[in-house]
Amino acid sequence: MGFCEHCEGQRFDRAQVLRMLRATRRQLQDQPQSSTVEDVLTMAIKAVRSLEIPHLEVLDEIPDEVVH
Repeated sequence: MGFCEHCEGQRFDRAQVLRMLRATRRQLQDQPQSSTVEDVLTMAIKAVRSLEIPHLEVLDEIPDEVVH
């Protein structure tokens, strides 16, 4: 089964995010002290923000065209 370029890109982006979150979880497990929920969420947000995920813009100039 093939995917259009847009969907293939989304699958790649999702995989990147999941890998980064798993790596962050491993880092947290290796820390001797327990972290607060706020600390964990902050680390996860920083990790995801560090990824180079392109922004997809919807072009309003082209009527009736669907990006999929």
